[in-house]
Amino acid sequence: MAENRASGHSAPAYPEGTPCWVDAQLPDVEAGRRFYGELFGWTFEDQPQGTVRALKDGEPVASLVRKTDGRLPTVWTVSFATPDAAALCRRILTGGGQVVVPPGPFGDLGVTALVTDPDGAVFSLWQGTGAPGFGRRRELGTFAWVQLYTRDTATANTFYGGLFHDALFGSDAAPDFGRAPVSDVFAAEMPPHFLVHFAVDDPAAAMAEAVRLGGRVQVPPFETSYGTAAVVTDNQGASFALLRR
Repeated sequence: MAENRASGHSAPAYPEGTPCWVDAQLPDVEAGRRFYGELFGWTFEDQPQGTVRALKDGEPVASLVRKTDGRLPTVWTVSFATPDAAALCRRILTGGGQVVVPPGPFGDLGVTALVTDPDGAVFSLWQGTGAPGFGRRRELGTFAWVQLYTRDTATANTFYGGLFHDALFGSDAAPDFGRAPVSDVFAAEMPPHFLVHFAVDDPAAAMAEAVRLGGRVQVPPFETSYGTAAVVTDNQGASFALLRR
């Protein structure tokens, strides 16, 4: 897949159903810049609507967004690519999901929407125009995987297979997206959710660095079918995973 290699350079959009962006909703974006800048070597630039875009070696990899309502969760959210967010929202509703925030413009960069699956796991849609998505991924300090932890994997497979069949099951598929029961890693009462993973060369060492920067450990390093992962929270409570594939 061709990826966006520099701001302002055109690139083919990500195929529908491909994880193409991640953003963190934080009460203190400046604290987030310090934490992730040290942990992953990110630099930052301002974007529309109070968003800060994170760069790795000058290329876009994530966003930090200031929460405007303290009741909202502090969380990392994954966005899946689509050429038509409105049409995909209709399919999500038909499949038993919900539309939390309907499709709307994000500056002149694209259209975004916030939705849930039938089990309540929250994710975003991204219809990119000026920004297709990640400029780098699957490299150290960038997005590497997203895992859906759900209470009903059969329903999840049916729902996401119906939405994103080609991306998940096509012959050239590289979805960077898996599904597993919540209880495989977390307490059974944990709500269904997506867990964003960032690539590191040593999950234990990166976990220790996250703690030094004010984060905490949720799950120490463990083996998965897609690599060695550790789950941590940042210095404001947003959970994410550190992954060596």
